[in-house]
Amino acid sequence: QVKLVESGGALVQPGGSLRLSCAASGFAFSIYTMSWYRQAPGKEREFVASVSSRSYSRNYADSVRGRFTISRDNAKNTLFLEMSSLKPEDTAVYYCYARITMSDYWGQGTQVTVSS
Repeated sequence: QVKLVESGGALVQPGGSLRLSCAASGFAFSIYTMSWYRQAPGKEREFVASVSSRSYSRNYADSVRGRFTISRDNAKNTLFLEMSSLKPEDTAVYYCYARITMSDYWGQGTQVTVSS
């Protein structure tokens, strides 16, 4: 079955950097667009970034463009999110997402907390 497992979340100071990973299994990872979403306390889940199957196209939310970089390693079935210049408002649970044959799949999430 489809499985998405995020890792890499942590407590980091403002201005710091962090790298999230999402290990995928149970489907043909290399042919699907993959995305990151996040959900802050008391807020709705929001789009962060997406990358097409062969990384030709990448899209970012305005709030993270220029600070975050999405990438993927199709040989290792892994999705990444490099985050830099982190701000307190980046604090959220970050989720890996895939839409596969008209079904939505989410990971369990990884907590990122930006605080001094």
